Amino acid sequence: MLEYRAYEQIESYLKGDMAAEDKVAFEALLRTDARLAEQLREHKQLLQTLQGFGQRRNLRQQLNRFHSELESDTVAPTAAPAGWKVYWNRHAQTIAVAASVSLLSVFGALWSVQQLKAPVRQQTARYVELRREVERLKKTQTAIINGINDASKPAPRSAAFSGTGFAISADGFLVTSSHVVEGADSVLIENAAGHKYKVTEVYRDQIHDLSILKVSDPAFVSFGNLPYTFKTQESDLGERVYTLGYPREDIVFGEGSLSSSTGFEGDTTAYQISIPLNPGNSGGPLLDDKGNLIGVISGKQAGQEGASFAIKSAYLLQMISELPSEDTSSAAVLQRNNTLSGQSRPQQLKKLKDYVFVVKVYN
Repeated sequence: MLEYRAYEQIESYLKGDMAAEDKVAFEALLRTDARLAEQLREHKQLLQTLQGFGQRRNLRQQLNRFHSELESDTVAPTAAPAGWKVYWNRHAQTIAVAASVSLLSVFGALWSVQQLKAPVRQQTARYVELRREVERLKKTQTAIINGINDASKPAPRSAAFSGTGFAISADGFLVTSSHVVEGADSVLIENAAGHKYKVTEVYRDQIHDLSILKVSDPAFVSFGNLPYTFKTQESDLGERVYTLGYPREDIVFGEGSLSSSTGFEGDTTAYQISIPLNPGNSGGPLLDDKGNLIGVISGKQAGQEGASFAIKSAYLLQMISELPSEDTSSAAVLQRNNTLSGQSRPQQLKKLKDYVFVVKVYN
């Protein structure tokens, strides 16, 4: 019902039927609700596609009508072709214009199809997930196993330092990128203090490439109170932002600015940031100067240094709200007190690093 109501508002907004007060309120909601903004963009694109289809259909009908009139005015072979000539002289310009428009429409349709396909090809070619390459490790493991003569001897398992994750609640919930833990037999996390825990994936959002993990280690008690809070509003262009992650086995700090309010190919669910990132950063936290969590590091644009992307925190919060009922009660208790605000950057990092983990994937 809520989805239907949202689409009613979108239809009214796009048609210009919305009252002035409602329009102001709706536009304010668009700036804070990233999912609604994405629905508006998709609906607008759909209407434009349908409108283009209708124009091409009308043009086809007009050409068919011209053709019918042309046939009806054709005289017998024995008669002088005066009617033909008169009709041609009268409608030659119109027919030429219609034919030109038809050709343009056909090529336009073909171009539109190619444009719709282009983002997929470009994403494959230019968007790079920030995970470590594990194929070499897999091949090495296979070679070791094949070289073992004693079949009774247990085969070693390979561990890939696949990415980064960070805590979202004190009682054992954390988030990382879905591609980091995809296909894992088991997953362990470890922070800068050397605390290690076994975790399991409890929820996955494939669309936004996010996975929520939960500590399953019986020795675990609590992460303690998180020092950061989750920002629900859109961040401003040019804001200073930073991240902590594991592009290697030691934790690494990266700092830059928010360079665009949309991500790769205009994706409204993500930010573009000017922080050079490397494999292993994926799934790490993105914070503003005040220590508010504003996003989750997701990828970068190949060939453009410093063009990196992060999923907005609004989608992480939406994902937390969609957790299965047995997990919602605990994971939804998010930190409300931000102890990073007003601290210098080194002090912020000292408090933050214990809540950021390297995610070790075992295959």
